[in-house]
Amino acid sequence: MNLKKSLLLVGLVLLADQISKIYIKTHFELGESVEVFSWFKILFIENEGAAWGTKLSDLLPVSEKTGKLILTIFRLLAIGGIGYWLWDILRKKASTILIVAVSLIFAGAIGNIIDSLFYGQIFNHSFGQIATFGSDEPYAGLFYGKVVDMLYFPMIDTLWPDWIPVLGGKAFRFFEPVFNIADTAISTGVGILLVFNKSAFEKRDA
Repeated sequence: MNLKKSLLLVGLVLLADQISKIYIKTHFELGESVEVFSWFKILFIENEGAAWGTKLSDLLPVSEKTGKLILTIFRLLAIGGIGYWLWDILRKKASTILIVAVSLIFAGAIGNIIDSLFYGQIFNHSFGQIATFGSDEPYAGLFYGKVVDMLYFPMIDTLWPDWIPVLGGKAFRFFEPVFNIADTAISTGVGILLVFNKSAFEKRDA
């Protein structure tokens, strides 16, 4: 796989990710949902933290604002590292599997950092209203935007049987997290590396 194909893959993922996020942001109020199938819904939420909505301020003695800034800076550094890795494996003509996986991870990371960097500046808030693109009243400063999530798959939505200790009678839902196309690209890339590890990192003769 060459540089042009890798960049095309990255570009297509980014395009799909940002179009879907901008559409949701400009057509849905926060918390609004549409049922596509019984097991799949479009549900608009905003993620202020890392994976599964975890905030750095929940783990470290820092304010939410400081934690958000640290997380955004860390993401930028991570993107730099992933970008270098992608450039290096392209230069070394690594396996197509590895290049595809890293391209997906790179695209997903960029997709989410765009939200964190710029969405606070180009949208107003979505609480009880539909946000406006290019609003004169942005909801946050640069580096403090929230990641837009919308893909929700509650494939199982039931209650634990009463006979199960502690959990009996409580709600059980699978799959609980709400995510986006960028998250999907990252997860797919990581999954490829785990499943096709030997093929991805195969040694090639000079």
